[in-house]
Amino acid sequence: MKAIPKKQVRARLAAENPWWQPNHEIPPSFADLCPRPYIDLLFPLIEEEDLRRAVVLMGPRRVGKTVLIHHTIGRLLAQGISPNRICYASVDHPLYNGLGLEELLAEFSDKTGTDYRQHACYLFFDEIQYLRDWERHLKAIVDRYPNCHCVASGSAAAALRLKSHESGAGRFTDFMLPPLTFQEYMALLGETNLVTIEQSSRGFIKSVNTKDIDALNRHFVQYLNYGGYPEVAFSQDVQKDPGRFVKSDIIDKVLLRDLPSLYGVQDVQELNYLFTTLAFNTAGEVSLEELSQGSGVAKNTIKRYIEYLEAAFLVRVVHRVDRNARRFKRANFFKVYLTNPSIRTALFSPVSDDDEAMGNIVETAIFAQWFHSDVRLHYARWNRGEVDIVHLGPKQKAAWALEAKWSDRYYSRPAELSSLVKFCHSQNLSRAMVTSKTHQGVRTVDSVSLDFLPASLYCYMLGYNLVQGRNALAGLEELKSEQEDALDEE
Repeated sequence: MKAIPKKQVRARLAAENPWWQPNHEIPPSFADLCPRPYIDLLFPLIEEEDLRRAVVLMGPRRVGKTVLIHHTIGRLLAQGISPNRICYASVDHPLYNGLGLEELLAEFSDKTGTDYRQHACYLFFDEIQYLRDWERHLKAIVDRYPNCHCVASGSAAAALRLKSHESGAGRFTDFMLPPLTFQEYMALLGETNLVTIEQSSRGFIKSVNTKDIDALNRHFVQYLNYGGYPEVAFSQDVQKDPGRFVKSDIIDKVLLRDLPSLYGVQDVQELNYLFTTLAFNTAGEVSLEELSQGSGVAKNTIKRYIEYLEAAFLVRVVHRVDRNARRFKRANFFKVYLTNPSIRTALFSPVSDDDEAMGNIVETAIFAQWFHSDVRLHYARWNRGEVDIVHLGPKQKAAWALEAKWSDRYYSRPAELSSLVKFCHSQNLSRAMVTSKTHQGVRTVDSVSLDFLPASLYCYMLGYNLVQGRNALAGLEELKSEQEDALDEE
């Protein structure tokens, strides 16, 4: 059997690195796309020279990791980095099968005349999970060649995270690229003119408004159905059958290939049934006991499956606290949220503005914006009450609380939010946030000020503040302080 000639490997590398040609440009298929704001967070990590670390770019399938890499390469070229010091390789290509990273880099050196062992180079390894023991190969490059700036990315997010933590401690920096926020979605559509913002001196959106809430909400419903993945968001053909794209190319590959190969899942049908059940009931409270009885699967197995789904960035578990914001010793009940609401549309059917599931889907969308941060949120529930979102501050006290609604009913009847008001009293909170459908303003119930903001505007503001990499909690505190000042003036 003949071995693949080295010249074929070099030819493939040249095809993947068109900036080695005289025009020194990334392909138009990438250059013509609007960069995601995450490039401003990733780029400083790649430029970092003091710490010898590789960046492991991870996230769900089809969120734009390869596009982000090429936009990063475009920025390096624009800053004057020599094209011959930039190498991109999609490791899953059959021509690279059996080659280690250093063998690929040797071909890169032969093709460009750049000695990566001596000169500062920027090395991008896409779909790196297809290289056996990739973490060992990458760690060796980081250790041996301090001038190399390495970025590894892949779609098998669970595998990348597991091996990054096991073998790359002190040598890898994980970078998460989640699905689109609502603000990103509107920016990529070119519809940010629908929203007017006021920024603080620190760059936060401190107030947000719109002159056409109905138009904004139409975009918001589209976002809930199709907005998580760029290819779905901007392709009418894909939107006609989102299940074919999202389910087959994103969900099934995770459930049928990534997780079974990584964790040795034997009964894929069990895993698929559990995920489908959780997706349909996103934002609803569940228990291991209930899930076990409904599926006939042991509770310990279900617990492991949910951990696998979290590792794959398909769901996020949110734990419960009581009326006094105390955690339960045994987490018998919890909520599971899809990391992006458009997954539900792909599995079932699109929702309309007045769909009965909209309340849970809007709540999922709000949590989906928060998943762009490291902030861990809870929900509160006790015998006669519940609060949708609670953030715990020091000493096990709630720092703030939010009730997620897709209705204007509570703006007119704020006294019906008695559970939220009681929770605020128990935590000495003078204010709380409530999302609505169209109404905006402040209502006071039993000395608690309830700040109403349409869910679409809240998601827009939240997504912007979080993606910019700033302290979103500080931004919300700043907004809270200014709202209090405005009330005092009234």
